[in-house]
Amino acid sequence: QTLFPIENVSHVPLSLLRGINDIRELLEQNSLQFARGHSANNALLWGARGMGKSSLVKALHASIVERDEPDLKRLVLIEINREDIASLPALMRAIAPLAAQFIIFCDDLSFDAGEATYKSLKTILDGGLEGRPANTLFYATSNRRHLMARDMIDNERSTSISPGEAVDEKISLSDRFGLWLGFHNCTQDEYLEMVAGYIAHYGIEI
Repeated sequence: QTLFPIENVSHVPLSLLRGINDIRELLEQNSLQFARGHSANNALLWGARGMGKSSLVKALHASIVERDEPDLKRLVLIEINREDIASLPALMRAIAPLAAQFIIFCDDLSFDAGEATYKSLKTILDGGLEGRPANTLFYATSNRRHLMARDMIDNERSTSISPGEAVDEKISLSDRFGLWLGFHNCTQDEYLEMVAGYIAHYGIEI
């Protein structure tokens, strides 16, 4: 197992994440609700590379931890590698009795042909006897909306005895995320605004 508890991680300030205000508000509301001990949605952040998916998760966690609110519980972010997805059930059993709220975060989640580890994740997202405890959420980022490449989906359809069932089993994994947040390529003006924001924040001379 390769698990990285993140509490004082170096993160990009929320103020530097431009062009994703609507997405930020949705994920912030979901995360705050969870930090207050209420039910919340697992979230899949998918879309274009370099648009702030993983930065948003870490920046939001840091901003919530820094809040001085009496109703907020201790919020811990744990990063798990894609290769360690099979260890999720053991991780859930370990953190379920702890007095904290845990966001399990997997950056760049996707599955290749022949992989079966997605079944462990589906079990966690579904809940049930060995599923996700009440004090855990699962956040993931991916460049793929359905967590598998289009050619893999087409291949499943062409080679399976029951094409629809084979494809649906893998595509349905992304349906287990109650919150889908799409990140799209920015405009030139938004890109220049991002650059200007970093220059001002870090005091870079041009």
